Amino acid sequence: MKTIDALLAEGVNGKRVFVRADLNVPLADGTITDDGRIRAVLPTVKALADAGAKVVVASHLGRPKGAPDPDFSLLPAAERLGELLGAPVAFAQDTVGPAAHEVVDGLEPGQVAVIENLRFNAGETSKDDAERGEFADKLAALADVYVGDGFGAVHRKHASVFDLPAKLPHYAGYLIATEVGVLKKLTDDVKRPYAVVLGGAKVSDKLGVIDHLLEKADRILIGGGMAYTFLKAQGHEVGISLLQEDQIPAVREYMERAKEKGVEFVLPVDVLVSPDFPDLKTKAPANPTTVAADAIPADQEGLDIGPETRKLYASKLADAATIFWNGPLGVFEHPDYAEGTKAVAQALLDSPAFTVVGGGDSAAAVRTLGFDENAFGHISTGGGASLEYLEGKTLPGLAALEN
Repeated sequence: MKTIDALLAEGVNGKRVFVRADLNVPLADGTITDDGRIRAVLPTVKALADAGAKVVVASHLGRPKGAPDPDFSLLPAAERLGELLGAPVAFAQDTVGPAAHEVVDGLEPGQVAVIENLRFNAGETSKDDAERGEFADKLAALADVYVGDGFGAVHRKHASVFDLPAKLPHYAGYLIATEVGVLKKLTDDVKRPYAVVLGGAKVSDKLGVIDHLLEKADRILIGGGMAYTFLKAQGHEVGISLLQEDQIPAVREYMERAKEKGVEFVLPVDVLVSPDFPDLKTKAPANPTTVAADAIPADQEGLDIGPETRKLYASKLADAATIFWNGPLGVFEHPDYAEGTKAVAQALLDSPAFTVVGGGDSAAAVRTLGFDENAFGHISTGGGASLEYLEGKTLPGLAALEN
């Protein structure tokens, strides 16, 4: 995989460089609530602009249905990118139409533009190769060189991620090079003990990575909504907690395999429960009760790991040399159910291990709960992409950059 350093050595002055970024930031009433993904692509964009490239930044945002939708405009992201760069960023109000061509044609060396949401075009996400290829041809007309730096999208076989690199000289940006280097430390060159913390809502989202990590990890700690399917598989009452009953046979099989392989599976020993899901808008007090994990009342819902589990998990991470964490341990958006996620984040900070936060909600939790991002070994920008890499899957966007 050729990187941006090779491109810069070749020279980019006056060249139109298409940067496929991941500017898929969360918005609330048109305001960005977490600009982490924009900041992550800054080194690549700045290096290209400083070298005299005409930088054309492209991304998706949200899930518009293949047509323009003002709720998913990239304009706020373009404005924030300009603020972070300390320089004006032009914005094209379409993707491959007259506005995009006019904006790109008007760039001077060292200037940056953002084109509108790629998913406003059905060809971006089409499962039809010809339709995707046709859209990629239109994108290619805007550029001389391609730089892939949207790690959060590399697991998608989309036109701008998979098809476009084949049509232009292509290179990996700094973010993708960093992400891949980190993931190799979690798969090919692991320092032990290797501990994995998996949270989040659905166990079905994590089965593939658990399957693969049973060959790699020394211990796996389970929390979040997915923990209740594991507790149910052990025969415990889980009340009205989040449960994927159809996944119980698979969960039992994985726990049995873990025992055979000597991989320690660690489940909550106590949980915070309530008869009602908390109000995440008003953050009104929820007054949860702490109960043993095998004594959840039938009319209660588990919403966070309890204090004994926090201590247990911290102890299981204290001697690790490598830690990967993906998924919050509870409903961290509400202060009454944030302590489990806080405890795990703090345990990573207290550990001398190489620590990786696997993107998505866990990365958002780190920022929301006020932790210093730079204190972690690495915070990924792609939760789904990280998990699929750890599952051993071929990621289309990385394969395209390697060809």
